[in-house]
Amino acid sequence: MAKEMLTGNAAAAWGVRLAEVDYIPAYPVTPQTEIIETIARWISNGDMDARFVTMDSEHSMITAAGAASAAGVRAFTASSSQGLLYGFEMLYTVAGWRVPLVMVNVSRGLSAPITLEPDHNDILAARDCGFLQIHCETCQEVLDSILIAYRIAEDEKILLPVFVNLDGFLLSFTREPVEIPLLDDVKKFLPAYTPKHAFFRSGKPMAQGVSVLGGPIYSYFKYQMHLAAMNGLAVYKEVCKEFENIFGRRYDTTDGYMLEDAEYVLIMMDSFSTLGKAAVKKAREKGIKAGLLRLRLLRPFPERDIMAAIKGKKAAAVLDQNISIGKGGILHSEIAGAMFNEKERPLLLSFIGGLGGKNISPVEFEFIFDTMINAEKTGVVPEPHLLYTEAEWKEMERVKKIAGKV
Repeated sequence: MAKEMLTGNAAAAWGVRLAEVDYIPAYPVTPQTEIIETIARWISNGDMDARFVTMDSEHSMITAAGAASAAGVRAFTASSSQGLLYGFEMLYTVAGWRVPLVMVNVSRGLSAPITLEPDHNDILAARDCGFLQIHCETCQEVLDSILIAYRIAEDEKILLPVFVNLDGFLLSFTREPVEIPLLDDVKKFLPAYTPKHAFFRSGKPMAQGVSVLGGPIYSYFKYQMHLAAMNGLAVYKEVCKEFENIFGRRYDTTDGYMLEDAEYVLIMMDSFSTLGKAAVKKAREKGIKAGLLRLRLLRPFPERDIMAAIKGKKAAAVLDQNISIGKGGILHSEIAGAMFNEKERPLLLSFIGGLGGKNISPVEFEFIFDTMINAEKTGVVPEPHLLYTEAEWKEMERVKKIAGKV
């Protein structure tokens, strides 16, 4: 096992290489392009035995990847932001085909206005399409999650595509030490893909079409997809236990930090969780019993694991790096829904921050913990709060004045 300094994108490429993927249809979009560039270079140099094809759009790219999976080969592709939305129609289609495709999304805020920096509205827009979702905090997790994703997707109890999500720029282009597993060990964990039921086989010509179905039949197939996704909770834990036995790294549906005796919990996802952990440590130094719960598996939604993690806490604050226009934080809504029938539940607060990659400062994290403490003392839960510092507001006013003179 070798250790190298890798970007999140390079770690993703290594995951694909070690999974011995057969077919990679691709289309470039910032900030995921480094993934496919790295894979293309390896294939060109003979370091990786796979077919690489540049497509004309994300729509055709996802179609090709799904079709290859249906033909019984291990396929991979990646996208980001506007590219993901361009191919959005096919996400629902390939999930409905029940193919074990693995796809990386490198999160980036959506237009308009345009930004190249990360938030999670792109990947959360896809939460209902039928793809399972694994979210990563570190570059090591990116590599490992791709291997885990193939095991889950190819399991006969699942047979659904899986997203592995990482934040653009903050993780995609950040170098961290990453352990690259030995191929022989990976083969023990992820053997060659030999599907029992592939739609198409070479040497056996056939045609297949998607019929226009009535409501009862349509409902049946959609519910079968739902049940398969829910099977993913148990399968994920089984697969991760096996992964730990081979590679020594443990992953669960959620990740707790200083959570056991915590009274005030911060709930987050992806790479900004590292900032949250630093804030928790600082709060502990001030005598606040703070903790952090990071969601790693978003679909299927690990409702019971989340409720168990925050049971008995005084207050929990969901920090959403997204915004559902007209509603608020998406993750907050999902956790609030899960808590509704719980008799013992903490106060649940909503904060929105990091939109378009906006930094979340230590002062803003302090504000979150102070607000939780005050809410617990008074019993009054404040309205959802957009994190925005006074300095940022002054800069916005300055820009507005400049724009007004143009």
